[in-house]
Amino acid sequence: TGYYGDGLNAIIVFAACFLPDSSRTDYNYVMENLFLYVISTLELMVAEDYMIVYLNGATPRRRMPGLGWLKKCYQMIDRRLRKNLKSFIIVHPSWFIRTILAVTRPFISSKFSSKIQYVNTLAELREMIPMEYVHIPDSIVK
Repeated sequence: TGYYGDGLNAIIVFAACFLPDSSRTDYNYVMENLFLYVISTLELMVAEDYMIVYLNGATPRRRMPGLGWLKKCYQMIDRRLRKNLKSFIIVHPSWFIRTILAVTRPFISSKFSSKIQYVNTLAELREMIPMEYVHIPDSIVK
């Protein structure tokens, strides 16, 4: 997590490669608690505008969150947090991620859809946001 602008704007980095493997017997429990942790952290951190950087690189399919979980996250995030989200940047988007978002686009508000940006390289990300406060895991850099 880092900040940009006048110091009140958060950059939240979410590295999918660290998510639990979906073959875990307690997978649903772990993901439910992870979601609650993420939401409570957002509530505490987000004073004004914020952006989410979703690092998809180095993530095997079995670690990517399911469509149901993503939908639940979107629905449970309160209006203020959805409104203050300025951009949702997906770094190294896979074919799977692009397909899921294309299929769900009709069910997501056009305002939210317009905030989604695909970035293919870390160099491209560097042009968009200040990287000095953003930690990129080594596995993704490689």
